Amino acid sequence: MGRFGIALAQQLVSQNKEVLAVDRHRGLVQKYADSLTHTVEADATDIEALRQLGAEEFDSAVVGVGTSIESSVLIAANLVDLGVTQVWAKAINPTHGKILTRIGCHHVIYPEHDAGVRAAHLVSGQMMDFIKFDDDFAIVKMRPPKALQSKTIDESQPRKRHGINIVGVKSPGQEFVYAQPDTLISPGDTIVVSGDVHKLEYFADHA
Repeated sequence: MGRFGIALAQQLVSQNKEVLAVDRHRGLVQKYADSLTHTVEADATDIEALRQLGAEEFDSAVVGVGTSIESSVLIAANLVDLGVTQVWAKAINPTHGKILTRIGCHHVIYPEHDAGVRAAHLVSGQMMDFIKFDDDFAIVKMRPPKALQSKTIDESQPRKRHGINIVGVKSPGQEFVYAQPDTLISPGDTIVVSGDVHKLEYFADHA
């Protein structure tokens, strides 16, 4: 129930999901007892403790331990052995992530690394938001470069000229609209763009 785990749990609760948060530190369990669905003081490295909590009855489990690789791996292995359908685990480095994958975790995430990559894109150019996928594909929210301003998508030809796709456009005070060939992009608009990471970076800085 560290910063990562609590932020995740509280967001899931806000999405009306039933959440069981487990930590062996009594103070943290008591602190968040009122804001989460269920909080339990227990040692998740003990598979019998997880079994008694009914962990195997949950559709997904997230291992958010970031201070001890040994504890993280033990907890993840317990959840896999219990047959939890989807086990997500936070990794602090590639070696940690490789171990988690090999013991059967379905999803391994690197929140610190991913946040750093995202921040680098945001502070170095025109991008307002950046989401990268595993295959060097990304979706970006940004202000339109000059090459697109005051032109329709058909006129600017972003796919042909820059190798990227305009997914949608939001004008000030208007709702988001999906991009069409005749969609006019104004200087004050916000656009959502998808494509190869390197092409998006070049497009944001040079188009």
